[in-house]
Amino acid sequence: MAPPEDHTTTGHPPTPDFLVQHDDWSDLRERQELPEIDWDRLSAYRMGRLKQMLAKHDAAMCLLVNPISLRYAVDYRTYALFQSHIPTTYLFVPQEGPVVIHGTYGKTPGADAVRPGRPLAFFDGGPNLDEGARLLANDVREYLREIGTDNRRVAVEYVNPSLTQALMQQGLEVIDGVAIAEEARVIKSPDEIACMRWAIAVAQMGIDKVKQALRPGVTEVQLWALLNYANLANDGDWHDGRMLASGPRTNPWCQEASLRRIEAGDLVGMDTDMIGPFGYFADISRTFFCGPGRPSRRQKQLYRNAVAEIEHNLKLVRPGMDFAEFQRQAYPTAEAFHANAYTCLLHGVGMCDEYPRINPGFRGPNFFPGTLEAGMVVCIESYMGAEDDKEGVKLEQQVLITPQGYELLSTYPFEERLLD
Repeated sequence: MAPPEDHTTTGHPPTPDFLVQHDDWSDLRERQELPEIDWDRLSAYRMGRLKQMLAKHDAAMCLLVNPISLRYAVDYRTYALFQSHIPTTYLFVPQEGPVVIHGTYGKTPGADAVRPGRPLAFFDGGPNLDEGARLLANDVREYLREIGTDNRRVAVEYVNPSLTQALMQQGLEVIDGVAIAEEARVIKSPDEIACMRWAIAVAQMGIDKVKQALRPGVTEVQLWALLNYANLANDGDWHDGRMLASGPRTNPWCQEASLRRIEAGDLVGMDTDMIGPFGYFADISRTFFCGPGRPSRRQKQLYRNAVAEIEHNLKLVRPGMDFAEFQRQAYPTAEAFHANAYTCLLHGVGMCDEYPRINPGFRGPNFFPGTLEAGMVVCIESYMGAEDDKEGVKLEQQVLITPQGYELLSTYPFEERLLD
Protein backbone atom coordinates (compact mmCIF):
# COMPACT_ATOMS: atom_id res chain seq x y z
CA MET A 1 0.00 0.00 0.00
CA ALA A 2 1.35 3.42 -0.91
CA PRO A 3 2.24 5.74 1.97
CA PRO A 4 -0.13 8.66 2.60
CA GLU A 5 0.68 11.76 0.62
CA ASP A 6 2.63 14.40 2.53
CA HIS A 7 0.67 17.57 1.90
CA THR A 8 3.22 19.70 3.71
CA THR A 9 5.52 19.16 0.74
CA THR A 10 3.03 19.03 -2.14
CA GLY A 11 1.01 22.01 -0.88
CA HIS A 12 -2.13 20.51 -2.44
CA PRO A 13 -4.38 18.85 0.17
CA PRO A 14 -7.44 17.02 -1.10
CA THR A 15 -10.55 19.19 -1.34
CA PRO A 16 -13.23 17.90 1.02
CA ASP A 17 -16.80 17.96 -0.24
CA PHE A 18 -17.87 20.40 2.44
CA LEU A 19 -15.74 23.29 1.19
CA VAL A 20 -17.65 26.16 -0.38
CA GLN A 21 -16.21 25.64 -3.84
CA HIS A 22 -18.22 22.39 -3.96
CA ASP A 23 -21.43 24.10 -2.79
CA ASP A 24 -23.85 23.87 -5.71
CA TRP A 25 -27.08 24.57 -3.83
CA SER A 26 -27.00 27.58 -1.52
CA ASP A 27 -27.11 30.51 -3.99
CA LEU A 28 -30.81 30.78 -4.77
CA ARG A 29 -30.12 33.13 -7.69
CA GLU A 30 -28.87 30.15 -9.68
CA ARG A 31 -32.35 28.62 -9.66
CA GLN A 32 -34.72 31.52 -9.15
CA GLU A 33 -34.70 35.05 -10.51
CA LEU A 34 -34.28 37.89 -8.03
CA PRO A 35 -37.40 40.01 -7.65
CA GLU A 36 -37.60 43.36 -9.40
CA ILE A 37 -37.59 45.99 -6.67
CA ASP A 38 -37.64 49.75 -7.14
CA TRP A 39 -35.25 50.69 -4.35
CA ASP A 40 -35.88 54.43 -4.58
CA ARG A 41 -39.62 53.81 -4.32
CA LEU A 42 -39.11 51.39 -1.42
CA SER A 43 -36.96 53.90 0.49
CA ALA A 44 -39.39 56.75 -0.16
CA TYR A 45 -42.31 54.63 1.05
CA ARG A 46 -40.59 53.66 4.30
CA MET A 47 -39.45 57.22 5.09
CA GLY A 48 -42.92 58.47 4.19
CA ARG A 49 -44.49 56.04 6.64
CA LEU A 50 -42.20 57.25 9.44
CA LYS A 51 -43.10 60.88 8.73
CA GLN A 52 -46.80 60.02 8.66
CA MET A 53 -46.49 58.55 12.14
CA LEU A 54 -44.55 61.60 13.38
CA ALA A 55 -47.45 63.73 12.17
CA LYS A 56 -49.99 61.39 13.76
CA HIS A 57 -48.25 61.70 17.14
CA ASP A 58 -47.53 65.42 16.65
CA ALA A 59 -43.79 64.93 17.19
CA ALA A 60 -41.20 67.19 15.58
CA MET A 61 -38.67 64.39 15.21
CA CYS A 62 -37.79 60.86 16.22
CA LEU A 63 -34.45 59.63 17.55
CA LEU A 64 -34.01 56.02 16.38
CA VAL A 65 -31.42 53.56 17.72
CA ASN A 66 -32.92 50.10 17.17
CA PRO A 67 -30.93 48.37 14.36
CA ILE A 68 -34.22 47.29 12.75
CA SER A 69 -35.39 50.92 12.71
CA LEU A 70 -32.08 52.11 11.25
CA ARG A 71 -32.41 49.54 8.44
CA TYR A 72 -36.02 50.51 7.78
CA ALA A 73 -35.40 54.26 7.78
CA VAL A 74 -32.11 54.63 5.86
CA ASP A 75 -31.01 51.05 5.02
CA TYR A 76 -28.20 51.24 7.60
CA ARG A 77 -27.11 47.64 8.16
CA THR A 78 -23.62 47.78 9.66
CA TYR A 79 -22.86 45.99 12.96
CA ALA A 80 -26.55 45.40 13.62
CA LEU A 81 -26.18 42.84 16.41
CA PHE A 82 -23.46 44.95 18.05
CA GLN A 83 -25.83 47.92 17.81
CA SER A 84 -28.54 45.92 19.55
CA HIS A 85 -26.60 45.80 22.82
CA ILE A 86 -23.94 48.51 22.42
CA PRO A 87 -25.73 51.33 20.55
CA THR A 88 -23.25 53.62 18.84
CA THR A 89 -25.34 54.83 15.89
CA TYR A 90 -28.52 56.88 16.05
CA LEU A 91 -30.72 58.74 13.62
CA PHE A 92 -32.66 62.02 13.64
CA VAL A 93 -35.81 61.75 11.50
CA PRO A 94 -37.91 64.94 11.36
CA GLN A 95 -41.40 65.64 10.09
CA GLU A 96 -39.74 68.16 7.76
CA GLY A 97 -36.02 68.63 7.14
CA PRO A 98 -32.81 66.67 6.62
CA VAL A 99 -32.44 63.13 7.96
CA VAL A 100 -29.19 63.01 9.96
CA ILE A 101 -27.34 59.90 11.13
CA HIS A 102 -24.72 59.99 13.89
CA GLY A 103 -21.82 57.70 14.78
CA THR A 104 -21.81 55.49 11.68
CA TYR A 105 -19.38 52.93 10.31
CA GLY A 106 -19.15 53.35 6.55
CA LYS A 107 -21.72 54.84 4.19
CA THR A 108 -25.43 55.24 4.80
CA PRO A 109 -27.58 55.16 1.65
CA GLY A 110 -30.64 57.02 2.89
CA ALA A 111 -29.38 59.80 5.17
CA ASP A 112 -28.93 63.43 4.11
CA ALA A 113 -26.00 64.03 6.47
CA VAL A 114 -23.57 62.09 8.66
CA ARG A 115 -22.34 63.57 11.95
CA PRO A 116 -20.29 62.37 14.94
CA GLY A 117 -22.16 60.59 17.70
CA ARG A 118 -22.36 60.99 21.46
CA PRO A 119 -21.86 58.01 23.79
CA LEU A 120 -25.10 56.10 24.40
CA ALA A 121 -23.57 52.86 25.75
CA PHE A 122 -21.49 52.21 28.86
CA PHE A 123 -18.88 50.74 26.50
CA ASP A 124 -18.30 54.26 25.12
CA GLY A 125 -19.33 56.55 27.95
CA GLY A 126 -18.54 54.57 31.09
CA PRO A 127 -19.73 56.31 34.25
CA ASN A 128 -20.03 59.62 32.35
CA LEU A 129 -23.15 58.64 30.40
CA ASP A 130 -25.02 61.57 31.93
CA GLU A 131 -22.55 64.00 30.32
CA GLY A 132 -22.98 62.26 26.96
CA ALA A 133 -26.74 62.56 27.42
CA ARG A 134 -26.42 66.29 28.12
CA LEU A 135 -24.41 66.82 24.94
CA LEU A 136 -26.89 64.79 22.88
CA ALA A 137 -29.81 66.75 24.31
CA ASN A 138 -28.02 69.94 23.23
CA ASP A 139 -27.66 68.42 19.74
CA VAL A 140 -31.40 67.71 19.63
CA ARG A 141 -32.23 71.27 20.66
CA GLU A 142 -29.90 72.65 17.97
CA TYR A 143 -31.36 70.29 15.39
CA LEU A 144 -34.88 71.52 16.14
CA ARG A 145 -33.61 75.06 15.63
CA GLU A 146 -31.92 73.97 12.38
CA ILE A 147 -35.12 72.52 10.91
CA GLY A 148 -37.01 75.64 11.93
CA THR A 149 -39.70 74.14 14.15
CA ASP A 150 -41.15 75.40 17.40
CA ASN A 151 -42.58 71.94 18.15
CA ARG A 152 -40.85 70.64 21.29
CA ARG A 153 -42.34 67.14 21.21
CA VAL A 154 -39.60 64.56 20.57
CA ALA A 155 -40.00 60.80 20.09
CA VAL A 156 -37.12 58.71 21.45
CA GLU A 157 -36.57 54.99 20.90
CA TYR A 158 -34.96 52.69 23.52
CA VAL A 159 -32.49 54.89 25.39
CA ASN A 160 -31.07 55.39 28.86
CA PRO A 161 -33.11 57.35 31.43
CA SER A 162 -30.25 59.86 31.55
CA LEU A 163 -31.06 60.97 27.99
CA THR A 164 -34.77 61.33 28.74
CA GLN A 165 -33.90 63.45 31.78
CA ALA A 166 -31.46 65.58 29.78
CA LEU A 167 -34.02 66.20 27.03
CA MET A 168 -36.66 67.20 29.56
CA GLN A 169 -34.16 69.60 31.18
CA GLN A 170 -33.96 71.28 27.76
CA GLY A 171 -37.70 71.91 27.97
CA LEU A 172 -38.60 69.13 25.53
CA GLU A 173 -41.55 66.73 25.81
CA VAL A 174 -40.38 63.13 25.36
CA ILE A 175 -42.65 60.40 23.98
CA ASP A 176 -42.02 56.76 23.03
CA GLY A 177 -40.30 56.56 19.66
CA VAL A 178 -41.00 52.86 19.43
CA ALA A 179 -44.63 53.71 18.65
CA ILE A 180 -43.48 55.76 15.64
CA ALA A 181 -41.20 53.01 14.33
CA GLU A 182 -43.54 50.06 14.91
CA GLU A 183 -46.68 51.75 13.59
CA ALA A 184 -44.81 52.83 10.47
CA ARG A 185 -43.83 49.26 9.66
CA VAL A 186 -47.33 47.76 10.00
CA ILE A 187 -48.50 48.25 6.39
CA LYS A 188 -46.15 46.86 3.74
CA SER A 189 -45.66 48.20 0.23
CA PRO A 190 -45.55 45.88 -2.82
CA ASP A 191 -41.76 46.31 -2.90
CA GLU A 192 -41.53 45.18 0.71
CA ILE A 193 -43.65 42.13 -0.06
CA ALA A 194 -41.32 41.30 -2.97
CA CYS A 195 -38.36 41.47 -0.56
CA MET A 196 -40.20 39.24 1.88
CA ARG A 197 -41.06 36.67 -0.78
CA TRP A 198 -37.36 36.32 -1.57
CA ALA A 199 -36.43 35.98 2.12
CA ILE A 200 -39.10 33.28 2.49
CA ALA A 201 -37.80 31.45 -0.59
CA VAL A 202 -34.31 31.40 0.95
CA ALA A 203 -35.70 30.18 4.28
CA GLN A 204 -37.68 27.40 2.59
CA MET A 205 -34.58 26.30 0.69
CA GLY A 206 -32.81 26.07 4.06
CA ILE A 207 -35.72 24.17 5.59
CA ASP A 208 -35.56 21.69 2.73
CA LYS A 209 -31.83 21.19 3.24
CA VAL A 210 -32.48 20.52 6.94
CA LYS A 211 -35.10 17.92 6.04
CA GLN A 212 -32.75 16.25 3.54
CA ALA A 213 -29.97 16.04 6.14
CA LEU A 214 -32.24 14.74 8.92
CA ARG A 215 -31.10 11.29 10.05
CA PRO A 216 -30.23 9.50 13.29
CA GLY A 217 -26.94 10.67 14.75
CA VAL A 218 -26.88 14.22 13.40
CA THR A 219 -26.99 16.92 16.08
CA GLU A 220 -29.58 19.65 16.39
CA VAL A 221 -26.96 22.36 15.90
CA GLN A 222 -25.61 20.67 12.78
CA LEU A 223 -29.08 20.81 11.25
CA TRP A 224 -29.58 24.40 12.38
CA ALA A 225 -26.27 25.39 10.81
CA LEU A 226 -27.66 24.47 7.38
CA LEU A 227 -30.47 27.01 7.68
CA ASN A 228 -28.07 29.63 9.02
CA TYR A 229 -25.67 28.94 6.14
CA ALA A 230 -28.42 29.23 3.54
CA ASN A 231 -29.38 32.62 4.96
CA LEU A 232 -25.83 33.97 5.02
CA ALA A 233 -25.00 32.56 1.59
CA ASN A 234 -27.85 34.68 0.18
CA ASP A 235 -26.73 37.84 2.02
CA GLY A 236 -29.23 37.49 4.84
CA ASP A 237 -28.53 38.68 8.35
CA TRP A 238 -29.28 36.61 11.44
CA HIS A 239 -31.81 34.48 13.34
CA ASP A 240 -33.54 35.79 16.45
CA GLY A 241 -33.24 32.34 18.04
CA ARG A 242 -31.78 28.92 17.27
CA MET A 243 -35.18 27.27 17.34
CA LEU A 244 -34.63 23.64 16.43
CA ALA A 245 -35.34 20.86 18.90
CA SER A 246 -35.75 17.10 18.73
CA GLY A 247 -37.44 14.28 20.63
CA PRO A 248 -38.05 15.13 24.31
CA ARG A 249 -36.65 18.63 23.76
CA THR A 250 -39.67 19.53 21.61
CA ASN A 251 -41.84 19.68 24.76
CA PRO A 252 -42.15 22.31 26.06
CA TRP A 253 -41.34 24.47 23.06
CA CYS A 254 -38.69 27.25 22.93
CA GLN A 255 -35.71 25.02 23.75
CA GLU A 256 -32.94 26.17 21.41
CA ALA A 257 -30.73 23.88 19.34
CA SER A 258 -28.23 21.81 21.32
CA LEU A 259 -25.59 19.14 20.80
CA ARG A 260 -28.21 16.41 21.28
CA ARG A 261 -27.94 13.69 18.63
CA ILE A 262 -31.25 12.98 16.95
CA GLU A 263 -32.62 9.45 17.24
CA ALA A 264 -34.80 7.37 14.95
CA GLY A 265 -38.47 7.98 15.76
CA ASP A 266 -37.93 11.55 16.99
CA LEU A 267 -40.03 14.51 16.05
CA VAL A 268 -37.84 17.44 15.02
CA GLY A 269 -39.36 20.92 15.16
CA MET A 270 -37.92 24.19 13.87
CA ASP A 271 -38.86 27.86 13.64
CA THR A 272 -36.79 29.95 11.22
CA ASP A 273 -37.02 33.35 13.04
CA MET A 274 -34.86 34.60 10.16
CA ILE A 275 -33.91 38.16 9.31
CA GLY A 276 -33.08 37.32 5.75
CA PRO A 277 -32.04 39.00 2.50
CA PHE A 278 -32.95 42.70 2.18
CA GLY A 279 -33.56 42.76 5.95
CA TYR A 280 -36.98 41.10 5.79
CA PHE A 281 -38.21 38.37 8.09
CA ALA A 282 -39.08 34.80 7.21
CA ASP A 283 -40.91 33.21 10.15
CA ILE A 284 -41.92 29.65 9.34
CA SER A 285 -42.26 26.61 11.61
CA ARG A 286 -42.28 22.99 10.56
CA THR A 287 -42.04 19.67 12.40
CA PHE A 288 -40.52 16.56 10.77
CA PHE A 289 -40.30 12.88 11.62
CA CYS A 290 -36.89 11.20 11.73
CA GLY A 291 -36.91 7.70 10.26
CA PRO A 292 -36.42 4.89 9.78
CA GLY A 293 -39.73 3.57 11.01
CA ARG A 294 -43.17 5.12 11.14
CA PRO A 295 -44.62 7.85 13.36
CA SER A 296 -46.57 6.75 16.41
CA ARG A 297 -50.28 7.27 16.71
CA ARG A 298 -49.75 10.03 19.29
CA GLN A 299 -47.25 11.87 17.08
CA LYS A 300 -49.82 11.89 14.30
CA GLN A 301 -52.54 13.09 16.66
CA LEU A 302 -50.41 16.02 17.82
CA TYR A 303 -49.53 16.93 14.26
CA ARG A 304 -53.12 16.79 13.05
CA ASN A 305 -54.21 18.97 15.97
CA ALA A 306 -51.59 21.57 15.04
CA VAL A 307 -52.65 21.53 11.37
CA ALA A 308 -56.29 21.87 12.41
CA GLU A 309 -55.50 24.95 14.53
CA ILE A 310 -53.54 26.59 11.71
CA GLU A 311 -56.26 25.92 9.13
CA HIS A 312 -59.09 27.04 11.43
CA ASN A 313 -57.39 30.32 12.37
CA LEU A 314 -56.32 31.07 8.79
CA LYS A 315 -60.01 31.19 7.85
CA LEU A 316 -60.44 34.09 10.28
CA VAL A 317 -57.77 36.25 8.64
CA ARG A 318 -59.31 39.15 6.72
CA PRO A 319 -59.30 42.97 6.79
CA GLY A 320 -61.49 44.40 9.50
CA MET A 321 -61.27 41.37 11.79
CA ASP A 322 -61.26 42.68 15.34
CA PHE A 323 -58.51 41.30 17.62
CA ALA A 324 -60.99 40.42 20.37
CA GLU A 325 -63.29 38.74 17.86
CA PHE A 326 -60.36 36.74 16.48
CA GLN A 327 -59.70 35.55 20.02
CA ARG A 328 -63.31 34.51 20.49
CA GLN A 329 -63.54 32.63 17.19
CA ALA A 330 -60.09 31.02 17.35
CA TYR A 331 -59.55 27.27 17.33
CA PRO A 332 -60.93 25.70 20.55
CA THR A 333 -57.71 24.21 21.89
CA ALA A 334 -58.34 21.34 24.32
CA GLU A 335 -57.58 22.21 27.94
CA ALA A 336 -54.80 19.61 28.11
CA PHE A 337 -52.76 21.78 25.70
CA HIS A 338 -53.29 25.13 27.47
CA ALA A 339 -50.28 25.03 29.79
CA ASN A 340 -47.71 24.55 27.02
CA ALA A 341 -49.55 26.40 24.25
CA TYR A 342 -47.65 28.92 22.18
CA THR A 343 -47.53 32.48 23.50
CA CYS A 344 -49.77 33.89 20.76
CA LEU A 345 -52.22 32.83 18.06
CA LEU A 346 -51.12 35.50 15.59
CA HIS A 347 -48.42 38.14 15.36
CA GLY A 348 -47.27 40.70 12.82
CA VAL A 349 -44.05 40.31 10.87
CA GLY A 350 -41.98 42.56 8.64
CA MET A 351 -38.30 43.15 9.32
CA CYS A 352 -38.72 41.14 12.54
CA ASP A 353 -41.60 40.00 14.75
CA GLU A 354 -43.83 43.08 14.90
CA TYR A 355 -47.14 44.51 16.04
CA PRO A 356 -49.87 43.30 16.28
CA ARG A 357 -50.14 40.26 18.52
CA ILE A 358 -53.22 38.27 19.51
CA ASN A 359 -52.95 35.95 22.49
CA PRO A 360 -54.99 32.81 23.22
CA GLY A 361 -58.32 33.65 24.83
CA PHE A 362 -57.71 31.21 27.69
CA ARG A 363 -54.87 33.49 28.85
CA GLY A 364 -57.14 36.50 29.24
CA PRO A 365 -58.20 39.42 27.06
CA ASN A 366 -55.74 40.76 24.51
CA PHE A 367 -53.55 43.53 25.91
CA PHE A 368 -54.60 46.03 23.25
CA PRO A 369 -57.53 46.50 20.84
CA GLY A 370 -57.28 46.74 17.07
CA THR A 371 -58.24 45.24 13.72
CA LEU A 372 -56.41 43.41 10.98
CA GLU A 373 -55.73 45.53 7.88
CA ALA A 374 -54.90 44.85 4.25
CA GLY A 375 -51.15 45.20 3.74
CA MET A 376 -50.25 43.61 7.07
CA VAL A 377 -48.19 40.44 7.07
CA VAL A 378 -48.94 38.10 9.97
CA CYS A 379 -47.94 34.66 11.19
CA ILE A 380 -50.46 32.08 12.36
CA GLU A 381 -48.98 29.96 15.15
CA SER A 382 -49.64 26.56 16.69
CA TYR A 383 -47.88 24.41 19.24
CA MET A 384 -49.45 21.15 20.41
CA GLY A 385 -47.91 19.29 23.31
CA ALA A 386 -49.61 18.46 26.60
CA GLU A 387 -47.61 18.50 29.83
CA ASP A 388 -47.60 14.68 29.93
CA ASP A 389 -46.62 14.28 26.26
CA LYS A 390 -43.08 13.21 25.49
CA GLU A 391 -42.95 15.44 22.41
CA GLY A 392 -44.73 18.36 20.77
CA VAL A 393 -45.47 19.80 17.33
CA LYS A 394 -44.75 23.37 16.20
CA LEU A 395 -46.23 24.78 12.97
CA GLU A 396 -46.46 28.34 11.64
CA GLN A 397 -47.59 29.99 8.41
CA GLN A 398 -46.71 33.47 7.15
CA VAL A 399 -49.50 35.27 5.28
CA LEU A 400 -50.22 38.59 3.59
CA ILE A 401 -53.58 40.17 4.40
CA THR A 402 -55.21 41.21 1.13
CA PRO A 403 -58.41 43.22 0.46
CA GLN A 404 -60.17 39.89 -0.22
CA GLY A 405 -58.74 37.89 2.72
CA TYR A 406 -55.20 36.53 2.75
CA GLU A 407 -52.45 35.08 0.59
CA LEU A 408 -50.23 32.30 1.90
CA LEU A 409 -46.58 33.38 1.61
CA SER A 410 -44.99 30.32 3.23
CA THR A 411 -45.55 27.33 0.97
CA TYR A 412 -43.26 24.61 2.30
CA PRO A 413 -45.45 21.47 2.56
CA PHE A 414 -46.53 19.84 5.79
CA GLU A 415 -45.09 16.42 6.68
CA GLU A 416 -47.02 13.75 4.77
CA ARG A 417 -45.85 10.92 7.04
CA LEU A 418 -47.52 12.64 9.96
CA LEU A 419 -50.78 13.21 8.08
CA ASP A 420 -51.36 9.84 6.35
